[in-house]
Amino acid sequence: MSRIDFTINQEQRRLDVYLEMPLLWAIRDHLGLTGTKYSCGISLCGACTVHIDGRAVKSCVTDMGTVRGRSITTIEGLAQNGILHKVQQAWLDEEVAQCGYCQPGQIMTAAALLAVNPRPSDSDIDKAMDGVLCRCGTYQRIRKAIHLAAGAV
Repeated sequence: MSRIDFTINQEQRRLDVYLEMPLLWAIRDHLGLTGTKYSCGISLCGACTVHIDGRAVKSCVTDMGTVRGRSITTIEGLAQNGILHKVQQAWLDEEVAQCGYCQPGQIMTAAALLAVNPRPSDSDIDKAMDGVLCRCGTYQRIRKAIHLAAGAV
């Protein structure tokens, strides 16, 4: 076991965990933040996506040993001061979710995309969102919501 200090959703935290423990389990089991979802466990579906230092990362394959001193944002921390992030609002406006299971990973990936590319093309969106699977197939609404959040609709 090792002591890991990091910031999550703008709050300093310290956990005593194994360095090899996936970040996903620390988030869900040790911190009680269950918005980040477990699905495949092998970095294929993207349901577990969070931000580490602003970059979209699949938490199921990210070891705790790599997050020491870093800043993590989960879906619970994306809204600020009670105001939804523009991607979260666009998701509601476009009624993207069906079952909703993949939506935290989709939203976190889209928010990371817009942080580095505020006016993405369809191709940019498709490339960034590749590997974040939606079993309900709402990909057209996802793309439309990202364009809405970017102010392009």
